[in-house]
Amino acid sequence: MPAINGKNSTSRYRNALPQLKGGIFLTDAGIETDLIFNREIPIKAFAAHTLLPDEKGRTALTDYYLGFLSLAQQMNTGFILDGQTWKAHAHWADDLGEDINTIEAANRDSIAYIADLREMRAKKNQHPIVLNASLGPRGDAYAPDYQISVKEAEDYHAQQVNWLATTAVDMLTAATFTQSEEAIGAVRAAQKAEIPIAISFTVETDGLLPNGQSLADAIDQVDRETNSQAIYFMINCAHPDHFPNDLSDRNLRDHNWAKRIKGIRCNASRMSHAELDNCETLDAGNPSELAQQYQEIYARMPWLNIFGGCCGSDLRHVTEIARSILPDPGT
Repeated sequence: MPAINGKNSTSRYRNALPQLKGGIFLTDAGIETDLIFNREIPIKAFAAHTLLPDEKGRTALTDYYLGFLSLAQQMNTGFILDGQTWKAHAHWADDLGEDINTIEAANRDSIAYIADLREMRAKKNQHPIVLNASLGPRGDAYAPDYQISVKEAEDYHAQQVNWLATTAVDMLTAATFTQSEEAIGAVRAAQKAEIPIAISFTVETDGLLPNGQSLADAIDQVDRETNSQAIYFMINCAHPDHFPNDLSDRNLRDHNWAKRIKGIRCNASRMSHAELDNCETLDAGNPSELAQQYQEIYARMPWLNIFGGCCGSDLRHVTEIARSILPDPGT
C-alpha cells in the first residue's frame, strides 16, 4: 500500500465546491464504530485523529477509506472525504491527554493525510473528491449539558477553523451539532476565515434538537442570523425513524428550510443517543432496510445529493444506500 506521508497542502475546491452544482456525492460511514467494533482497532476517547501517529491505526484508516472511495468509483459519483478532526479541538484536550500544540498538529496531519489519499485515487475516481474537516460540538453530542452563546461558540470554534483554513481542506462541516446558537457561531467563525461550512444537526428520537427546538426552527434561525452563509444543512447521527415528522410532508418543496437540507448521514441503529452512549456492543441495524428508508426520503426530497452513514453503519450500509439512490452506475 502506498505511503500516506502528508505533504500535499493546496486547496482544490474551496472556491467552487462541486457538490453545489449537483450530482450525487457519497461519504463514508461510522468511522469510529466500524474501526472499534468491526475491525477491533481501539480509538482513544472516540477520537479518530489519535490513530494517525500509529502505523497500525493509519493503515486501518487507509483501508477503511479506500473501500468507500472504490464504491464511489464503481457508482460513478463524487465523494466527500472527511478528516479525523471531529474531536481534535480544545474541549477534549484533558480527556485525550494532549496539549493544544498537539491538537493543532493533529488537524494539519489529518488534512494532509486525506489530501494524499485523494492524490492516490486521482486516476481511479473520475468525479471530484472534496476534502472536508468535521467540527465537533463543544461538549458531548450524545449528552449535551452545556448551553453555549453565539459569541462564545464563535470564539471557541475560531481556533480550530483558523488552523484548518491554512491547510488543503476544501470545506468544513459542523457535525452532530445540537444547538442553533453554536451553529451560528461556527458559521461566523468560518465566514471570517473565508472557508465554506455546512451545518449538520442531530435530533433525538422525538425529531427535535436536544434543547427541544425543531429542526425547521433551528435551520431558519441559523440562516436568519448568518445571512444564509452556511452552504447547506445536513442531518447526521440519527436514524430515519427519528427524523422530524415535518420531513414526511409530501409538499416539502414549499418549505425553504427543508430545501436547505442537502445531505443525510443516518445511524444504523434505532437506539436513542443515551442508549447508544451506554451500549457495549454494536447495533448495525439492517443495511437493506436503511437503504429503503433513504430511497423513500430521497423520493420526497429529490434535491438531496449527499449520502453516507453515521454510528453503527459501515461500507455495507453505504453500498446499499448508493444502490438504492443510483440503481445503475452512471445514471
